[in-house]
Amino acid sequence: MNNKTIKAIDAMQEAQKIAFAPFLFQATVSLRKLGILDLIFDRRVTGGINTEDISNELSISAYGISVLLEIAESADIVIKNSQNKYELTKIGYFLNYNKTTEVNINFTNDVCYKGLFHLNDSIKNGKPEGLKELGDWKTIYEGLSQLNPEVQKSWFDFDHHYSDYAFSEALKIVFANNPKVIFDIGGNTGKFAINCCNFNEDVTVKIVDLPGQLKKALKNAKNRGFEGRILGMEMDWLTDNQQIPIGADAIWMSQFLDCFSKEEILKILSTCVASMNYQTELFIMETFTDRQKFKNAKFSLNATSLYFTVLANGNSKMYLANEMIELVQEAGLIVKNELEIGEYHTILVCKKK
Repeated sequence: MNNKTIKAIDAMQEAQKIAFAPFLFQATVSLRKLGILDLIFDRRVTGGINTEDISNELSISAYGISVLLEIAESADIVIKNSQNKYELTKIGYFLNYNKTTEVNINFTNDVCYKGLFHLNDSIKNGKPEGLKELGDWKTIYEGLSQLNPEVQKSWFDFDHHYSDYAFSEALKIVFANNPKVIFDIGGNTGKFAINCCNFNEDVTVKIVDLPGQLKKALKNAKNRGFEGRILGMEMDWLTDNQQIPIGADAIWMSQFLDCFSKEEILKILSTCVASMNYQTELFIMETFTDRQKFKNAKFSLNATSLYFTVLANGNSKMYLANEMIELVQEAGLIVKNELEIGEYHTILVCKKK
């Protein structure tokens, strides 16, 4: 939006949308959870549905239906037709039926919403002050395995949605030089390690992660029959003097380094460099904000940075590609290749200088 050409009345409208954004968001959550948007969409072939019929079918008061749909109409989520019946707009359709939007809404509502109230303190103090809304931990990663099941599901759905679909493309890149031993740094629930073992029957994967995540990852690996090929190493990168073993043909980091500050990223990369030989490849897969094709993707990533600020750790964010490349070079690596995969991701293929 060009600041010089936007009309004052339009600028005022955008300002009011921001001022009342929490109201609209929670109304949208309710419209989804109560099945109102589903019902309106289902009635599209019969010309929509009015407030009274929605109330009768869902056993919700007409008053409750009216206040939700009136703000939804103001936000172009629904429209009223000439018969005074509600229909879903394209915006409403994507809010209710688009998978990416669903994942983002659940993550915002279940994981972030209460914590975001503490954003101001997090900015001032450099700590995830909103994390207290979820539990008593220094970072969210310490508590992932202990989160309320609904919150945990929304967190993992969000995390996996932006990585899982990219794995099939990424595996071809990682296995281009036929690695036999891969270190998966920050392996989370073990999905990438399991994909590696399915892709190549000779590979061994060592997952390096916090105890809680590692326990879940190794359990998942065992359930898939890879107990002997997927191994684990407990690691807390926020403690001093950490080391990883030598012997990896490839080191993989997917959406991992964005969980740390620049100083911490440099320490992690330097530790990896110390374990590498000149044939070892280090792969960094991230959703860099300056490598996005669409404005809505960049917006979503910049919003996610605030999650890191207020809930995750207080000092990390979604990085620019050049910020990461500078840290890679400072750690003693060179970027051999930069590859865009899927809709959001970039893989930096790095080797020791």
